[in-house]
Amino acid sequence: MQIKQNEWADQWSRFKDDSLFLFQEWIRPHTLESFRGKRVLDAGCGPGHHVLMVAPYAREVVGIDLNTAEIARQETKDQKNVSILEGDLAVVPQQDPFDMVYCIGVIHHTDDPDKTFENLKRLTRKGGTLIVWAYSFEGNFWNRTLVEWLKRNGLGQLPRGLLLFLSKVITLLLYPIVWTVYLLPLKAILPFYEYFGNFRKLSFQRNLQNVHDKLNAPQTIFITRERVERWFNSNDFESVHISPYKGVSWRCSGMKK
Repeated sequence: MQIKQNEWADQWSRFKDDSLFLFQEWIRPHTLESFRGKRVLDAGCGPGHHVLMVAPYAREVVGIDLNTAEIARQETKDQKNVSILEGDLAVVPQQDPFDMVYCIGVIHHTDDPDKTFENLKRLTRKGGTLIVWAYSFEGNFWNRTLVEWLKRNGLGQLPRGLLLFLSKVITLLLYPIVWTVYLLPLKAILPFYEYFGNFRKLSFQRNLQNVHDKLNAPQTIFITRERVERWFNSNDFESVHISPYKGVSWRCSGMKK
C-alpha cells in the first residue's frame, strides 16, 4: 500500500492548473462532451482542478487522491455533483463501476503502475471508457537519467522553499533558450522540441508548475509503449487509442469489453 507523500500537498497548495486546452489535448480523441451525463471518476484528482473542468458536463464526478483530498474538497466545495475521497488508487475498495474513468499525470507516480491500472480497469463498467495520460519512457532520456539521479542524490531532500526557488531559476533560464534556439527547425536533434512548443503557449506560473513538478515528484516510473499496449489489450478493450503527445507522454484510452 502506498504511503502518503507530503510533497504533493505542498505542491498543490502553491499551484493551480487551469490550462483547459492541455486537459482537452490529454484526453483526445475524447472531449468534454464525452462526459455529458456520465458518472465519472477522476483517479488521482490532485487539487481537483480537472474535476472542475468535467463537473459542468457530468452527472456525477468522484475524485480520489491519497495526498490532496482535503485541498480538492476545498476547491470543489461549491460543486453539488462532486465528491472527493481519500485513497490509494491501487487498492481503492469496490465502488459502483463508473461510466468514465480518467487518470491524468498520476499513474507514473504510483508505486506499482500495473497494479494501479488493473484497479482502474475494475472501476470502469463494461462499455465504459478508461483514459490514461502518462509520461513516456520514450523521449524522456534526460528526465529518466539526469533529473531522477539528481532527485535521488540530494535534490529530493531540499527544503520546500529552496526547491521552489530553484524551480523559478530554471524556468527563467529556459525562456531565452525556448524562444530562440527552439524556434529553429532542429526537431531531429533538440530534445523536448515538441514539448517546448507548449512552453511558449503557457503562462510563467504554469511553466513553473511543470518544472517544479519534475523536481518535486518523489518518484516517477516512465511508461513504455509496450506497457500501455499491454494495458489496453484487445482482450479487455475495444476502440483503443494510443498516441504520443509532444514526444514525452502517452495518451491512451479504450472502451472496456
